[in-house]
Amino acid sequence: MDWSAAGGGIQRLRAWFAGAAYGRHRHDTYAVGITDAGVQTFWYRGTVHRSVPGDVIVLHPDEVHDGYAGTSQGFGYRILYVEPHLVAEAMRCIAAWGPALPFLREPVVQSRALRAVVESAFSNDAGSLATEDLALALAEGLCAEASIATAAVRNVDVAAVKRARDVLEARPQRMVHSSELESASGLSRFDLARQFRAYLGTSPYRYSVMRRLEWARTQLGSRAIADVAADAGFADQAHFTRAFRGGFGMTPGRYAGLVKRGVVPASLEARVPAS
Repeated sequence: MDWSAAGGGIQRLRAWFAGAAYGRHRHDTYAVGITDAGVQTFWYRGTVHRSVPGDVIVLHPDEVHDGYAGTSQGFGYRILYVEPHLVAEAMRCIAAWGPALPFLREPVVQSRALRAVVESAFSNDAGSLATEDLALALAEGLCAEASIATAAVRNVDVAAVKRARDVLEARPQRMVHSSELESASGLSRFDLARQFRAYLGTSPYRYSVMRRLEWARTQLGSRAIADVAADAGFADQAHFTRAFRGGFGMTPGRYAGLVKRGVVPASLEARVPAS
Protein backbone atom coordinates (compact mmCIF):
# COMPACT_ATOMS: atom_id res chain seq x y z
CA MET A 1 0.00 0.00 0.00
CA ASP A 2 1.39 3.39 -0.98
CA TRP A 3 -0.14 6.67 0.26
CA SER A 4 1.01 10.04 -1.04
CA ALA A 5 -0.24 13.59 -1.55
CA ALA A 6 -1.11 14.92 -4.99
CA GLY A 7 -1.49 18.45 -3.69
CA GLY A 8 -3.62 20.36 -1.20
CA GLY A 9 -6.96 18.60 -0.81
CA ILE A 10 -6.08 15.48 -2.84
CA GLN A 11 -4.59 12.24 -1.53
CA ARG A 12 -3.67 9.27 -3.69
CA LEU A 13 -3.42 5.58 -2.84
CA ARG A 14 -2.04 2.65 -4.81
CA ALA A 15 -2.75 -0.76 -3.28
CA TRP A 16 -3.07 -4.50 -3.82
CA PHE A 17 -5.34 -6.73 -1.73
CA ALA A 18 -6.34 -10.37 -1.58
CA GLY A 19 -9.53 -11.28 0.26
CA ALA A 20 -11.18 -8.60 2.39
CA ALA A 21 -9.60 -5.18 2.01
CA TYR A 22 -11.84 -2.92 4.08
CA GLY A 23 -14.83 -3.32 6.34
CA ARG A 24 -17.77 -0.97 5.92
CA HIS A 25 -16.76 2.62 6.50
CA ARG A 26 -17.29 6.12 5.15
CA HIS A 27 -15.11 9.15 4.48
CA ASP A 28 -15.86 12.81 3.84
CA THR A 29 -14.19 12.99 0.44
CA TYR A 30 -14.91 11.90 -3.09
CA ALA A 31 -13.11 8.65 -3.92
CA VAL A 32 -12.32 8.26 -7.61
CA GLY A 33 -10.22 5.30 -8.70
CA ILE A 34 -9.41 2.79 -11.40
CA THR A 35 -9.03 -0.97 -11.09
CA ASP A 36 -5.66 -2.02 -12.49
CA ALA A 37 -5.83 -5.80 -12.02
CA GLY A 38 -8.25 -8.48 -10.81
CA VAL A 39 -11.85 -7.94 -9.73
CA GLN A 40 -12.66 -5.30 -7.13
CA THR A 41 -15.95 -5.94 -5.36
CA PHE A 42 -17.69 -3.60 -2.92
CA TRP A 43 -20.99 -2.90 -1.19
CA TYR A 44 -22.32 0.62 -1.81
CA ARG A 45 -25.79 2.14 -1.36
CA GLY A 46 -27.37 -1.24 -0.66
CA THR A 47 -25.98 -3.10 -3.68
CA VAL A 48 -22.85 -5.15 -4.45
CA HIS A 49 -20.82 -3.80 -7.38
CA ARG A 50 -17.88 -5.22 -9.32
CA SER A 51 -15.08 -3.36 -11.07
CA VAL A 52 -12.59 -4.87 -13.51
CA PRO A 53 -9.54 -3.37 -15.25
CA GLY A 54 -10.63 -0.37 -17.32
CA ASP A 55 -13.48 0.57 -15.01
CA VAL A 56 -13.64 3.80 -13.02
CA ILE A 57 -15.09 3.83 -9.50
CA VAL A 58 -16.72 6.98 -8.10
CA LEU A 59 -17.79 6.97 -4.45
CA HIS A 60 -19.46 10.06 -3.02
CA PRO A 61 -18.67 11.70 0.31
CA ASP A 62 -20.24 10.19 3.43
CA GLU A 63 -21.51 7.06 1.65
CA VAL A 64 -20.92 3.75 3.47
CA HIS A 65 -18.96 1.15 1.48
CA ASP A 66 -16.50 -1.72 1.86
CA GLY A 67 -14.04 -3.47 -0.44
CA TYR A 68 -12.85 -7.02 -1.13
CA ALA A 69 -11.40 -9.18 -3.88
CA GLY A 70 -13.90 -10.71 -6.23
CA THR A 71 -11.62 -13.68 -7.02
CA SER A 72 -8.85 -15.58 -5.28
CA GLN A 73 -6.24 -13.71 -7.36
CA GLY A 74 -6.83 -10.45 -5.49
CA PHE A 75 -7.03 -6.99 -7.03
CA GLY A 76 -4.95 -3.87 -7.50
CA TYR A 77 -6.13 -0.31 -7.88
CA ARG A 78 -5.25 3.38 -7.77
CA ILE A 79 -7.60 5.86 -6.15
CA LEU A 80 -7.83 9.58 -5.36
CA TYR A 81 -9.47 11.04 -2.28
CA VAL A 82 -10.61 14.55 -3.19
CA GLU A 83 -11.97 17.07 -0.72
CA PRO A 84 -15.46 18.17 -1.84
CA HIS A 85 -14.69 21.88 -1.53
CA LEU A 86 -12.30 21.56 -4.50
CA VAL A 87 -15.04 20.04 -6.63
CA ALA A 88 -17.51 22.67 -5.43
CA GLU A 89 -15.16 25.52 -6.36
CA ALA A 90 -14.62 24.07 -9.81
CA MET A 91 -18.36 23.53 -10.27
CA ARG A 92 -18.96 27.17 -9.47
CA CYS A 93 -16.98 28.04 -12.59
CA ILE A 94 -18.15 25.37 -15.03
CA ALA A 95 -21.71 24.30 -14.18
CA ALA A 96 -24.46 26.04 -16.11
CA TRP A 97 -27.00 25.29 -13.38
CA GLY A 98 -25.14 26.11 -10.17
CA PRO A 99 -22.43 24.99 -7.79
CA ALA A 100 -24.09 21.90 -6.24
CA LEU A 101 -21.87 18.80 -6.08
CA PRO A 102 -22.40 16.35 -8.96
CA PHE A 103 -23.85 12.94 -8.09
CA LEU A 104 -23.47 9.74 -10.12
CA ARG A 105 -26.20 7.12 -9.78
CA GLU A 106 -23.81 4.28 -10.67
CA PRO A 107 -20.48 3.92 -8.85
CA VAL A 108 -18.79 1.98 -11.67
CA VAL A 109 -18.52 3.79 -15.00
CA GLN A 110 -16.61 3.71 -18.26
CA SER A 111 -15.16 7.21 -18.53
CA ARG A 112 -12.00 8.11 -20.41
CA ALA A 113 -12.07 11.58 -18.85
CA LEU A 114 -12.18 10.33 -15.25
CA ARG A 115 -9.64 7.62 -15.96
CA ALA A 116 -7.32 10.29 -17.34
CA VAL A 117 -7.73 12.31 -14.14
CA VAL A 118 -6.55 9.40 -11.98
CA GLU A 119 -3.68 8.50 -14.28
CA SER A 120 -2.59 12.14 -14.40
CA ALA A 121 -2.58 12.37 -10.61
CA PHE A 122 -0.19 9.42 -10.39
CA SER A 123 2.18 10.69 -13.07
CA ASN A 124 2.35 14.41 -12.26
CA ASP A 125 4.03 16.27 -9.43
CA ALA A 126 2.31 17.81 -6.43
CA GLY A 127 1.58 21.50 -6.14
CA SER A 128 -1.29 23.92 -6.19
CA LEU A 129 -1.38 24.30 -9.99
CA ALA A 130 -1.47 20.53 -10.41
CA THR A 131 -4.24 20.29 -7.81
CA GLU A 132 -6.41 22.83 -9.61
CA ASP A 133 -5.83 21.14 -12.95
CA LEU A 134 -6.96 17.82 -11.47
CA ALA A 135 -9.96 19.32 -9.64
CA LEU A 136 -11.20 21.10 -12.76
CA ALA A 137 -10.79 17.99 -14.92
CA LEU A 138 -12.51 15.89 -12.25
CA ALA A 139 -15.48 18.27 -12.05
CA GLU A 140 -15.80 18.28 -15.84
CA GLY A 141 -15.66 14.48 -15.95
CA LEU A 142 -18.26 14.14 -13.19
CA CYS A 143 -20.52 16.62 -15.00
CA ALA A 144 -20.28 14.57 -18.19
CA GLU A 145 -21.19 11.34 -16.37
CA ALA A 146 -24.05 13.04 -14.50
CA SER A 147 -25.31 14.72 -17.70
CA ILE A 148 -24.87 18.17 -16.21
CA ALA A 149 -24.47 20.97 -18.74
CA THR A 150 -21.29 23.00 -18.45
CA ALA A 151 -21.13 26.69 -19.15
CA ALA A 152 -19.14 27.94 -22.12
CA VAL A 153 -16.12 30.14 -21.47
CA ARG A 154 -17.11 33.67 -22.40
CA ASN A 155 -15.43 37.05 -22.28
CA VAL A 156 -11.85 35.90 -21.76
CA ASP A 157 -9.89 38.57 -19.89
CA VAL A 158 -6.87 38.50 -22.19
CA ALA A 159 -4.89 41.01 -20.13
CA ALA A 160 -5.40 38.94 -16.97
CA VAL A 161 -4.33 35.74 -18.71
CA LYS A 162 -1.22 37.45 -20.07
CA ARG A 163 -0.29 38.69 -16.58
CA ALA A 164 -0.50 35.11 -15.30
CA ARG A 165 1.55 33.87 -18.25
CA ASP A 166 4.22 36.50 -17.52
CA VAL A 167 4.57 35.18 -13.98
CA LEU A 168 5.11 31.64 -15.30
CA GLU A 169 7.72 32.84 -17.79
CA ALA A 170 9.62 35.17 -15.45
CA ARG A 171 11.51 32.37 -13.66
CA PRO A 172 10.79 29.25 -15.67
CA GLN A 173 12.59 26.80 -13.38
CA ARG A 174 10.54 27.78 -10.32
CA MET A 175 7.35 26.05 -9.20
CA VAL A 176 4.65 28.74 -9.08
CA HIS A 177 1.77 28.64 -6.61
CA SER A 178 -1.79 29.39 -7.67
CA SER A 179 -2.01 32.26 -5.16
CA GLU A 180 0.66 34.10 -7.17
CA LEU A 181 -1.35 33.74 -10.36
CA GLU A 182 -4.56 34.80 -8.63
CA SER A 183 -2.80 37.91 -7.34
CA ALA A 184 -1.27 38.74 -10.72
CA SER A 185 -4.38 38.09 -12.81
CA GLY A 186 -7.13 39.20 -10.45
CA LEU A 187 -9.08 36.03 -11.32
CA SER A 188 -10.01 33.13 -9.07
CA ARG A 189 -7.88 30.03 -9.60
CA PHE A 190 -10.58 28.08 -11.46
CA ASP A 191 -11.72 31.07 -13.53
CA LEU A 192 -8.09 31.58 -14.52
CA ALA A 193 -7.63 27.89 -15.36
CA ARG A 194 -10.61 27.92 -17.75
CA GLN A 195 -9.75 31.25 -19.35
CA PHE A 196 -6.06 30.32 -19.66
CA ARG A 197 -7.00 27.14 -21.51
CA ALA A 198 -9.45 29.03 -23.74
CA TYR A 199 -6.82 31.60 -24.74
CA LEU A 200 -3.59 29.55 -24.78
CA GLY A 201 -4.90 26.03 -25.39
CA THR A 202 -3.45 24.54 -22.22
CA SER A 203 -3.75 24.86 -18.45
CA PRO A 204 -1.51 27.01 -16.24
CA TYR A 205 -0.10 23.80 -14.78
CA ARG A 206 0.88 22.30 -18.14
CA TYR A 207 2.27 25.66 -19.27
CA SER A 208 4.40 25.81 -16.13
CA VAL A 209 5.67 22.25 -16.62
CA MET A 210 6.71 22.99 -20.20
CA ARG A 211 8.57 26.16 -19.17
CA ARG A 212 10.44 24.16 -16.52
CA LEU A 213 11.23 21.44 -19.04
CA GLU A 214 12.48 23.95 -21.58
CA TRP A 215 14.74 25.52 -18.97
CA ALA A 216 15.98 22.06 -17.94
CA ARG A 217 16.77 21.23 -21.56
CA THR A 218 19.26 24.11 -21.67
CA GLN A 219 21.13 22.60 -18.71
CA LEU A 220 21.46 19.05 -20.00
CA GLY A 221 24.84 17.94 -21.24
CA SER A 222 26.73 20.19 -18.86
CA ARG A 223 25.20 19.19 -15.51
CA ALA A 224 24.10 15.99 -13.78
CA ILE A 225 20.54 15.03 -14.68
CA ALA A 226 19.55 14.60 -11.01
CA ASP A 227 20.71 18.14 -10.24
CA VAL A 228 18.82 19.57 -13.21
CA ALA A 229 15.69 17.70 -12.15
CA ALA A 230 15.89 19.10 -8.63
CA ASP A 231 16.55 22.67 -9.79
CA ALA A 232 13.61 22.45 -12.20
CA GLY A 233 11.29 21.59 -9.32
CA PHE A 234 10.68 17.91 -10.05
CA ALA A 235 10.24 15.49 -7.17
CA ASP A 236 12.96 13.15 -8.41
CA GLN A 237 14.87 12.10 -11.51
CA ALA A 238 12.30 9.44 -12.43
CA HIS A 239 9.50 11.99 -12.45
CA PHE A 240 11.66 14.41 -14.46
CA THR A 241 12.40 11.66 -16.99
CA ARG A 242 8.68 10.87 -17.46
CA ALA A 243 7.83 14.55 -17.89
CA PHE A 244 10.73 15.17 -20.30
CA ARG A 245 9.80 12.18 -22.45
CA GLY A 246 6.19 13.34 -22.46
CA GLY A 247 7.21 16.84 -23.51
CA PHE A 248 9.97 16.12 -26.01
CA GLY A 249 9.65 12.47 -27.05
CA MET A 250 13.00 11.33 -25.64
CA THR A 251 14.63 10.86 -22.25
CA PRO A 252 16.83 13.57 -20.73
CA GLY A 253 19.70 11.08 -20.77
CA ARG A 254 19.40 10.64 -24.52
CA TYR A 255 19.14 14.38 -25.07
CA ALA A 256 22.20 15.01 -22.88
CA GLY A 257 24.08 12.44 -24.96
CA LEU A 258 23.15 14.27 -28.17
CA VAL A 259 24.41 17.54 -26.68
CA LYS A 260 27.75 15.97 -25.76
CA ARG A 261 28.11 14.48 -29.24
CA GLY A 262 27.24 17.80 -30.87
CA VAL A 263 24.21 16.32 -32.61
CA VAL A 264 21.50 18.48 -31.05
CA PRO A 265 18.77 19.07 -33.67
CA ALA A 266 17.54 22.55 -34.51
CA SER A 267 14.18 21.47 -33.12
CA LEU A 268 13.16 18.41 -31.18
CA GLU A 269 10.77 17.43 -33.95
CA ALA A 270 13.74 16.84 -36.27
CA ARG A 271 15.15 13.37 -36.81
CA VAL A 272 17.83 12.36 -34.36
CA PRO A 273 20.12 9.34 -34.41
CA ALA A 274 18.84 6.24 -32.64
CA SER A 275 20.59 5.67 -29.35
